Amino acid sequence: MSAITLYDLPGCPFCMKVRRKLDELDLEYDVVEVPRVHAERTEVKEVSGQTGVPVIVDEDHGVDGMPESSDIVDYLEETYQ
Repeated sequence: MSAITLYDLPGCPFCMKVRRKLDELDLEYDVVEVPRVHAERTEVKEVSGQTGVPVIVDEDHGVDGMPESSDIVDYLEETYQ
């Protein structure tokens, strides 16, 4: 199990942006695919307080549920580059 977990929806362009950055930085990460229906996204809501994706958890750096693709990409660049 990796320290980074990405909550993802297949086909979501914002999620793909985060995946590209994770891959570009050669980071290992686990993916949790969320349901298409927001009301069924209980796990991501528990982690981040909202139902939108992408969301990451980075246990090694104390990130418990960061939303917003641009914020995630900025965080990954600052932390892992």
